[in-house]
Amino acid sequence: MARINKSTPAAVVFAAAIVTTLGCAPAAEPPDTIYFGGKILTMAGDEPAYVEAVAVKDGKIVFAGAEAEALQATGEATRLRDLDGAAMLPGFIDPHGHFMFALNMVNQVNVASPPVGPCVDIPSTVAALEAYRAKAGVPEGGWIVGWGYDPERLAEGRHITKKDLDPNFPRHKVMLIHVSGHGAVLNSRALEWAGIDETTETPPGGVISRLPGSNEPAGLLMETAYLPVMAKLPRPGESELLELMKPAQMMYASQGYTHAYEGFTHLKDLRFLRKAAEEGRIFLDMTALLAFTEAAEWMGNPEYRFGEYRNGLKLQGVKFVQDGSPQGKTAFMTTPYLTGGPAGQKDWRGEPTQSSEEFARQVKKALDAGVQVFVHANGDAAIDQVIEAVERAGVTAAADRRTVVIHSQFQRPDHLDDYVRLGLTPSYFTNHCFFWGDVHIENLGRERAEFISPVKAAKEKGLVYSNHTDFNVTPLDPMFVVWTAMSRESRSGRVIGAGQRVDAYTALQGLTSGPAWQLFEENRKGMIKEGLLADFVILSRDPVTAPVDEIRGIGVLETVKEGKTIFRAE
Repeated sequence: MARINKSTPAAVVFAAAIVTTLGCAPAAEPPDTIYFGGKILTMAGDEPAYVEAVAVKDGKIVFAGAEAEALQATGEATRLRDLDGAAMLPGFIDPHGHFMFALNMVNQVNVASPPVGPCVDIPSTVAALEAYRAKAGVPEGGWIVGWGYDPERLAEGRHITKKDLDPNFPRHKVMLIHVSGHGAVLNSRALEWAGIDETTETPPGGVISRLPGSNEPAGLLMETAYLPVMAKLPRPGESELLELMKPAQMMYASQGYTHAYEGFTHLKDLRFLRKAAEEGRIFLDMTALLAFTEAAEWMGNPEYRFGEYRNGLKLQGVKFVQDGSPQGKTAFMTTPYLTGGPAGQKDWRGEPTQSSEEFARQVKKALDAGVQVFVHANGDAAIDQVIEAVERAGVTAAADRRTVVIHSQFQRPDHLDDYVRLGLTPSYFTNHCFFWGDVHIENLGRERAEFISPVKAAKEKGLVYSNHTDFNVTPLDPMFVVWTAMSRESRSGRVIGAGQRVDAYTALQGLTSGPAWQLFEENRKGMIKEGLLADFVILSRDPVTAPVDEIRGIGVLETVKEGKTIFRAE
């Protein structure tokens, strides 16, 4: 059969297909679109598998198999999409991130360090803030908020303090959000607004850095000291936020994602997202994890129904945050950090957000109520607490509750068997190998650092896993995620755990079939398979056959949601 392309008349295609297939009858209802002519990777199974063609009808896959058989069903209105050698995969699923951050970033300053942002030292950080103030015309008393602040990448090798910010911003409130999303540095005007001074006690599970030799706040707030401050930070009005829904979702679509996460959803944000959904403004699938801090308001309330989509939005479960970040040195460890704490503490292991007893009580309450549990746990001591809490709740793998341990970064090898036994599933974060691998070796030692996000060991144990960006902690770029899982290279080029490197297919499972399973949606998305949603990403090259050092150069050509193109590269 001659090669058929998208310009071939449908009648010719139909006739050719009939001849080729020896007279097999066409389907009663022709598909809306047929994709063919490329490397179509299904992500179904443990090894790479390809089909020649995919047929789509009413937003779902109705056929995946031989090209001739697919084209047999062509009708007059069927669109033929010749991939022209490009690769097509299931649409990428964001396994964990913070969609609301995408909305807020529009009115914030990029103070990240290269390759994400321009800040290499304190003067360049201040310069970025000043440039934004001038460009945005921020009035006196107004807010200047920066995102991506990473003190580990600044030449001075220390946190910025209010004394660095106050001379340039004596009449503005300034906040630099830590790259982990678990803290911020505030200048004096912002600290005054927050009601934090020398009389403010450091809350349990929190950090308030003090100026040397005094109790005066230096500017840095972390964890429970930061959360209430962030919660009351002013944000754009509802009408402005609604207009930002499309560009925010296009940030995901342009990277091949057909599913986004809002990973710690306050009820005020849920009310906004519901309004956006009711107005038809959500065109991706979007899942929300409700904040454990507000469980008293939503737990058992019939207004909050989990597990079903309403106009693109689904409540998936509850999100607990049980420790902080390893790069911020607030992850809860069983042995001390080698370099002390974020405020200079000695023999510092980090702290849990809640006591083991209270955390276990809340986890059991959620599980007993049938709510899926997601727990942010980075340090091995925090992971110990998750294991203990699920054990005490009486839940094992047989119950199929799919409790997701978000990050699971500093797992110990013995944790993996506990995950298998209890049905815990990790959502890893291999981007840390690049962005903070060198920092983790310095802070925690090589042995602990090299087992970070142990994808290979988890897969060998039979665990289903995902691999996320924690956007906007790191960029959404899915090919960067694949590359870090494969190479595990740090900024300096050092390999962080060579034994945990994986192949491209395993890396891609962390963005497709793995997160679909964690969402209880393995029969809806995450693979190219008959009956599943027609969610696709078309790439410039097949990652499975590309050399590791060329993975990052693979581009997204097109993103398709339920059969409709939502992004096409220019």
